[in-house]
Amino acid sequence: MGREGPLGTVTEALPTDEPRPDVLQRLPHPIEEHEALAVLATVAGLGPVTLGRLLLALGNARNVLAAGLGSGAVPRLIAASRDLDGLARSMPAPVAIAVAAAAQESDRILTRLARAGVQFVTLEDDAYPARLRAIEIPPHVLFVRGDVAALSARRSVAVVGTRRPSEAGRRVAARISAALARAGALVVSGLAVGIDGAAHAAVVAEGGVTVAVLGSGHDRLFPPGHRRLAEAIIACGGAIVSELPPEVEPTAGTFPRRNRVISGLADATVVVEAGARSGALLTANWALEQGRECFVVPGAIDSPASAGCLAYLREFPAQARIVAGVPQLLEDLDLVDLPDPLDGTTLAPPVAAVLVELGEGARRVAAALVHGLTTVDELVAATTMPVAAVLGALTLLEARGLAIGSYGRYRPAGRLAAAPDAG
Repeated sequence: MGREGPLGTVTEALPTDEPRPDVLQRLPHPIEEHEALAVLATVAGLGPVTLGRLLLALGNARNVLAAGLGSGAVPRLIAASRDLDGLARSMPAPVAIAVAAAAQESDRILTRLARAGVQFVTLEDDAYPARLRAIEIPPHVLFVRGDVAALSARRSVAVVGTRRPSEAGRRVAARISAALARAGALVVSGLAVGIDGAAHAAVVAEGGVTVAVLGSGHDRLFPPGHRRLAEAIIACGGAIVSELPPEVEPTAGTFPRRNRVISGLADATVVVEAGARSGALLTANWALEQGRECFVVPGAIDSPASAGCLAYLREFPAQARIVAGVPQLLEDLDLVDLPDPLDGTTLAPPVAAVLVELGEGARRVAAALVHGLTTVDELVAATTMPVAAVLGALTLLEARGLAIGSYGRYRPAGRLAAAPDAG
């Protein structure tokens, strides 16, 4: 016997020893599969592992919702949540009850998500980011505000760190993030105060694209003081993403889950400053477990903000790579494909990595120095820049150790001097 429900005909009682009943797989469902996944993602206590077992047992998300309708729904769901080898415990009864309630309220849940102004992207969708799909336990659903395509940028680097950075740490995070944006990479971080906020803000200032991963739902954005920054991220073509439904409050347990998504969306993770017990080190751990590169900025040996970074470099010398400078980091990340601003040819990697971090004027003057031009008049003619702008660029290059002036003539120095044409 059966009855007609909002998802189609549902059997009244299914044997609990058959976790994948064919009768449910054949049911016609007016709800789409990606919508069913979004509904299940709103169930409190239903994590990605248990949801994965339900999907494996019942075939798809629509069948999971169908199993939650009618009499015997709770024992039916509990039975389906056991892994096939019987090694893992089935889900608790309160979670099964919540799944059954979501099945009854699926239309209202979808309406609530629509009112929240979020898009949901599921593992079934082509738009789901390939990097994240490749990790061991990817979120079944991502709730997104902004441009979903930003999650699948050609190059992506996570920049994370402590919520209590030094001013030097903030500057380093901003320099790294701005340089990554100029090199055409997406910057991923967690929108937290401190290093995360500095990274996002630097990319926004460059007009670049950045993605913020929340440890809360969109309607409970944390920290609230970064709401304007979140809007600026979206305005610049980036996105705010969470695997949690909009109404979920942040807790101590939601941030570690968020950290695996941050590293999962990136080719590499850069830790700028991290205390001995910083959550940024969890992101680094996730990156290594996911087979991604991990870079760590060293700091003063007596700085609490760098204690975690130094310990990480000591404990994982073969896995964690040191950040020896912004240009060096760009080279290590293979983000130095930069054309010469004067003639359009491809610059040598060491020079390109240096020039990415500089402003447009300094890049043009530096390129002219590499081509062998030495006087201010020659530099003005080659760059078509005003004299004052050329002098300002030369001052910046000298301060960075990239140019040396003597008796009115200038030449490349430091890493600029490594260019094939230098001198």
